[in-house]
Amino acid sequence: MTRLPAPALMLASVLSIQFGQAVGKQLAGAVGAPGAVALRLGLAALVLLLLHRPSLPRGRAETVSVLGLGTAIAGMNLIYPALLFLPLGLASALQLLGPVTLALCTSRRLRDAGFAALAGCGVWLFHAPGDVRMPLPGVLLALAAGISMAGYLLLSKRTGDRTTGGGPLALAVTWAALLTVPFGVADQGTALLAPRILATGLVVAVLSAVGPYSLELAALRRLPARTVSVLTSLEPASAGLAGVLVLGEHLALTQWAALGCVGVASTGAVSSAPRSTGGPDRGRRLPKGAGAEAGRCRDALPAGPDTAAEGRGGSAPRP
Repeated sequence: MTRLPAPALMLASVLSIQFGQAVGKQLAGAVGAPGAVALRLGLAALVLLLLHRPSLPRGRAETVSVLGLGTAIAGMNLIYPALLFLPLGLASALQLLGPVTLALCTSRRLRDAGFAALAGCGVWLFHAPGDVRMPLPGVLLALAAGISMAGYLLLSKRTGDRTTGGGPLALAVTWAALLTVPFGVADQGTALLAPRILATGLVVAVLSAVGPYSLELAALRRLPARTVSVLTSLEPASAGLAGVLVLGEHLALTQWAALGCVGVASTGAVSSAPRSTGGPDRGRRLPKGAGAEAGRCRDALPAGPDTAAEGRGGSAPRP
């Protein structure tokens, strides 16, 4: 997977999660939204634990990071009860407003206000009178899933920058499962153990959790947040396509226009954001002769344990 270009990983994640959610909507119709979420995260946690066999977090910082990422993942699953009220493409577009808002907050230029207005226009088109109803509970649930998605992107990026492998992801999904599985069990009980339900739940877990989360974590280790947001903006179109092909949903012309508005607003917002330089000190030019002076000062230092370890290829202590 690491040999593939990072943009290809993100595109695969976008497609996988949307078609997984399409199957998940059918599963939610059979066992309810709590049952679908329980199967999705419970089975995904088991698969990831078997694949990565993670060790427990070391220290408070790693523990807080895992718990925060897992809580955000659990929150993103509010999209499933939203799907009981809304078509897949519309729910996905509303969810995308979370990352769009996050991208807009990185810059305060006039053009970004225009992109925000375009995204708002797309949402208004969803609410415009037409054949498809927009129940308020579905809208609120999708927006809450969007807030969680923004938090997930931030925390997943931080986790990918600080760690290697998929161990932290496996632990985070396990925590998300612990938060959500009890609700599914209380709602459906042993009905979740029916062979057909378990098989469908495994498909949903792989397509919409195990695969996408792993692909996104690998991509976020190599892509700036700007590029990730651009590729994530393709989700409304893929969600509408998945809804049409898998669920037989029919979207009105104005709703397809709404999907286009949100997608264009997302792309424009993140494209206009300044590219991250990787830190406040990166790219700062040193005064003339400062590098040589620093080298002479370093050579004058005694070879203590830290400098000896660095010479052997050791890394600096983790902040």
